[in-house]
Amino acid sequence: MRKGLTEESVLLVSVSKWFILASIAGTLVGLSTTAFLLMLSWSTRFAGQYRFYFLALPAALFLSSFLTRYLSPEAEGHGTERVIEAVHRHGGKIKGRVVPVKLVTTVLTLAAGGSAGKEGPCAQIGGGMAALFANLLKFDAKDRRKLVICGISAGFASVFGTPIAGAIFGIEVLFVGAIMYDVLLPSFISGIVAYQVSSALGISYFYHPIWFVPTFTEAFFVKVVVAGILFGLCSRFLVETLRYFKRVSEKMTFWEPLKAFVAGALLSGSGLLFSTRYLGLGLETIESALGGKAVPPPAFLFKTLTTCITLNFGGSGGMVTPIFFVGASAGNLFARMMGLDLATFSAIGMVSLLAGAANTPIAASILAVELFGRDIAPYAAVACVVSFLMTGHRSVYPSQVLAIQKSSSIRIKLGEEVDHSEADLNLRRRTLTRWFLVSLRQARRKLQRVRSERRTRGGKGKDGAEGGT
Repeated sequence: MRKGLTEESVLLVSVSKWFILASIAGTLVGLSTTAFLLMLSWSTRFAGQYRFYFLALPAALFLSSFLTRYLSPEAEGHGTERVIEAVHRHGGKIKGRVVPVKLVTTVLTLAAGGSAGKEGPCAQIGGGMAALFANLLKFDAKDRRKLVICGISAGFASVFGTPIAGAIFGIEVLFVGAIMYDVLLPSFISGIVAYQVSSALGISYFYHPIWFVPTFTEAFFVKVVVAGILFGLCSRFLVETLRYFKRVSEKMTFWEPLKAFVAGALLSGSGLLFSTRYLGLGLETIESALGGKAVPPPAFLFKTLTTCITLNFGGSGGMVTPIFFVGASAGNLFARMMGLDLATFSAIGMVSLLAGAANTPIAASILAVELFGRDIAPYAAVACVVSFLMTGHRSVYPSQVLAIQKSSSIRIKLGEEVDHSEADLNLRRRTLTRWFLVSLRQARRKLQRVRSERRTRGGKGKDGAEGGT
C-alpha cells in the first residue's frame, strides 16, 4: 500500500510539473511564433507590391548567409534539422542568439522569394525559447531535451494550426520508427497551448475540407496504394536532390555569402524565364491543387530544385511547406493521369510526401484529418504508411536516428543517424523479396541472351548476303 501511494504521488507531481512547464513553453512559443508570422506576413505583402520583387533574391540570400555565418552558424539551413541535431548531440542546448538570427534571415529569404517553408524557423525558434527557459530553471540534460521537444511540437502546431499533428510531429520526427512516449503529455499540452495563444492573437489558419471522397472499392483502394508508392519515390527524389545540392555546395570552396549571391541570381533568373510560382512559400499553387484545379505537370520537379538551391546556398527556412507543394502537385499530376478527383489526391499527396520525406507517417495521417476532414483519413493513412516505407532509410532531416529496419530483407545499423547509415541487402531463403529479385535477374539474363542471339543471326545474314554478291 505504501509503495503504491508513493508511486501515485510521484506520478501526480510529475504530471502537474509537466503540465505547468509545457503550458509556459507553449505560451512562449505561441507568442514568438505569432511575432514571426506577423513579420513574415507584413514583409511578403510589402515585397509583393512590386512586380519584380524576386530580383532582390541575390542581395537577400547574401545578407542571410552573412548574418548566419558571422552571428549564429547554428541557424544555417532548415531549422527543424538543427533542433533535432541539438536534441541528439548536445543535450537540447540551443544558443539564445539563434532565435533572432533565424527570425530575420527567414523573413529576408521568404520575402524576397526564396523557396522555403515557415515551420522550420518556428521549430527552431520554439526550441530556442524552450532551451532558454530550461537554462533559467537549471534543468539537467534529460529535462532540457523534453522541454526542447515541446518547443518543436508547439512551433509546428502554432504555425499550421494543427495542435494534435504538431504534438505528434515533435516526438515522431526525432527517430525513424519510434516515439518518445515520456514526452507525449507535455508535447500535447505545449502544442495545444501554442495554437490557442496564436489563434487568440489573430493568426488565421488554412483548412480545406475535402467533401468529395469516392466510395470504397477494391480498385480505388489499389489506386491509393499505387499513389503511395509513387509519393514515396517522389519523397526519395526530394531527399536525394537535397543531398546532391548539399554536396555541390560543399565542393564550392569560395566565400559562403558570395555563393548565396550567385544562387540568388540563379533563382531570380528562373523567375524571369519560367514563373514565380516556384518561388516563395507557393501557397497559391497548393490551394489551387486542393481546390481541384490542374497545376503544371512539372511543378513538383521545379519546386524541388528551387527549394534545394535556396536551402543549400545561404537561404533560411523550413522544409515542410515545400514538401506540401511537391506532394500536392505530384498528387494532382497522378490524379490527372489516372482520371481521378484532383482535390482528393492532391490532399493525399500533400500528407504522404510529409510522411515519406520526414519519416512521420502518424503525424501526417493525423494532419490529414485536421486539415481535410475525417472522410479522407483512411485513404490518406494508407498512402502515408506506404510512402514512409518506400522512401527507405533516408530523410530530409539527416540527424534523425534509425530505430527500425523498414524491411527484414534490408540490413542497417540501428541507433545511428540517417546521414551516417548505409543499407545493405539481407536476402533470406524462401522470402518473397528473394524470389522477386531472383526472377527479375533471370528475366534480365534471358533478355540479354535473346538480344545476343538476334545480333549474331543478324551478323551472319549480313555476311552471307555480302558473300553471295
